[in-house]
Amino acid sequence: MNVVKTKYKRRSFLKASTLAGGGIVLGFNWLQGCKAPVDDTWNPVSKIMPDTWYDINSFLKIGENGMVTILSPNPEIGQNVKTSMPMIVAEELDCDWDHVVVEQAPLSSSFERQVAGGSGSIRSAFDTLRTAGATARQMLLNAAAKKWEVDVASLSTSKGIITNDKGENLSYGELASEASVLEIPEEVTLKEIKDFSIIGTDRRNVDLEGILTGKPLFGLDTRKEGMVHAVMLRPPAFGMKLKNFDAAAASKVDGVYEIVEVEGAIAITAKNTWAALKAQKLVNANWEVDGSLENTQQHDETLLSLLDKRNDKLKRDDGSVTQAYSEADEIFEKTYEAPFLPHNCMEPMNFFADVSGGKMYVEGPIQTPSWTQSNLAEAFKIDKENIEVMMTRMGGGFGRRLYGNFVIEAAKISEKVGKPVQLTYSREDDMTLGIYRPASKYKFKAAIKDGAMTAYEYVGSGVNSARGVTRENWFPAGCLDNYRVDSHNLESNITTGAWRAPVTNFLACAEQSFVDELAHKLQIDPVKFRIDLLDRAIENPVGEIDYEPKKLKGVIELVAEKSGWGNNADGVHQGLSAYFSHNTYVAEVADIVMEDGNPVIKKVTCAVDCGIVINPIAAKNQIEGGIVDGIGHAMYADFSFEDGKPSSSNFNTYRMIRMVEAPEEIDIHFVETENHPTGLGEPSLPPVGGAIANAIAKATGKRLYKQPFINSEILG
Repeated sequence: MNVVKTKYKRRSFLKASTLAGGGIVLGFNWLQGCKAPVDDTWNPVSKIMPDTWYDINSFLKIGENGMVTILSPNPEIGQNVKTSMPMIVAEELDCDWDHVVVEQAPLSSSFERQVAGGSGSIRSAFDTLRTAGATARQMLLNAAAKKWEVDVASLSTSKGIITNDKGENLSYGELASEASVLEIPEEVTLKEIKDFSIIGTDRRNVDLEGILTGKPLFGLDTRKEGMVHAVMLRPPAFGMKLKNFDAAAASKVDGVYEIVEVEGAIAITAKNTWAALKAQKLVNANWEVDGSLENTQQHDETLLSLLDKRNDKLKRDDGSVTQAYSEADEIFEKTYEAPFLPHNCMEPMNFFADVSGGKMYVEGPIQTPSWTQSNLAEAFKIDKENIEVMMTRMGGGFGRRLYGNFVIEAAKISEKVGKPVQLTYSREDDMTLGIYRPASKYKFKAAIKDGAMTAYEYVGSGVNSARGVTRENWFPAGCLDNYRVDSHNLESNITTGAWRAPVTNFLACAEQSFVDELAHKLQIDPVKFRIDLLDRAIENPVGEIDYEPKKLKGVIELVAEKSGWGNNADGVHQGLSAYFSHNTYVAEVADIVMEDGNPVIKKVTCAVDCGIVINPIAAKNQIEGGIVDGIGHAMYADFSFEDGKPSSSNFNTYRMIRMVEAPEEIDIHFVETENHPTGLGEPSLPPVGGAIANAIAKATGKRLYKQPFINSEILG
């Protein structure tokens, strides 16, 4: 039995009163209030929810008809939390999922982590969401016990119905008013995992019908009374600034309102986006150099040179790598390189802002609403309490929407023109004025003595990577006596930031390619080589480790079994890669065949240990998406800068994966466990580049060291 303290006082947990027609409003400190649904189109229950609600910060609503409205607190970026988080609440509430309506919550200052990033939404909120649902259920049980004058322990719940020993039933809706006046229980009992009926079952995306029928769910769909549309003309290269501009021709475009300077750029407002974009092309702007105009070639040369340097303070230094080198029969060394990459969200950056009278309302697709609110407060010198932030569904984020610079731009334009503004980036704006994955390089070295590895070292260098480009306490940390890691940073005026699975999106490929090549050099099967290393970390780990070797070993063994490792058909070449990131363990085997000198990916087998799987169909979608995304960028994506200007400005010159290039099959296997859920939005991406590279090496006998692989002479 899992009994937990509610940690709620009545004021923080519940603000309730009898609604018009009855009902209860249960407010939790992990959600934010919103208005009742205006459109009842997708309501599976014929009765309509009460339309009188009390002004509360965060809540779960139960209507007299038994309808339940659950608000989803975190930004929905395509990771399906708008479905999965309410599923957790509904599980412990023990309601009928078919009677649940889900709404997106706006920003709540009381919510601990209202962020879409780091694959942490479910992991960080799992216990809180369960407790909230269980507390509401207990209050309804207490109300039923009081009404029937029986012991609450004699009652049971199922799908929103409470039943007593006599077989009599009361619905949650019938008890809502009575429950609203009861005390909050100090502790509640959570369900046994074996009793879950919603968690662990496939539930379709709650926005599915809306997406398919074009309902206004995304930021670009935002329409408000009195709103004008805006675009901006920004410097053509990093290291340049605005000198002056002439907007005479642009101002003549039909529908254009104002053209003003904002934040060192030029903002054009108009009656629609099309008119603003037409005017954008007609503004005669003069730019001047205001810093270095950097080139990718210079970056590459500097990053490579940094790999041969050593910081005074290393990231990690176990044993004596230097001594192992001096005693080695051979030092095995390889270098790996990856370019800058844009995020290329399907929905370009956009945001709505209305700044007026010392207050601000902003709405749109943002991964970090709280951080954005703080940045707005600082930029405008107003209290956060005067800034309301509402989130929309996002057409992709991948880290780009962690950074709300476009929100501040929209607010600045609104303040300047004195009107509500919807700012929209064009695709060219999005690609050439973005925040990019930093270019990075790694050098791996291993000492070999008497046919065995005696030391392992790697050094990383990255652009704007002051926090480092290594994960020194992850595999193979703990696996061998002599282990050293170092990291270097190259400052640049090119804006960089998090990109899906930050750092590990390429580090995993480099590491797993090196480990695989090393295994082949030592004439050890790649599966056995990894497991032998992990066994050392399991039995007698060296130093600090931030992963669980047993779990990493488990997914390697599982994927080897499910992929038929070593028993592949003639002409099919397999590559293995395994990685731990975002608290999740993933191992992948890629099956490829070579056609006309190019690899064709037939299948990727994937084993995942992510704890309890909340919504299997959504979990598989996340894993499949990460694999396809990882293959596409490892194989094809390239991006560079010449005199501070990006090499590509649209998809006609930027290579992305095509449908025909995706694997014909992705076979996913979850480790069965009752452990706390971990992350899933990112962990399947890091290993796949290494799996593909290792499979290609099997097929061609040659190794790949630089992304994108398609540029390699090996692939012709």
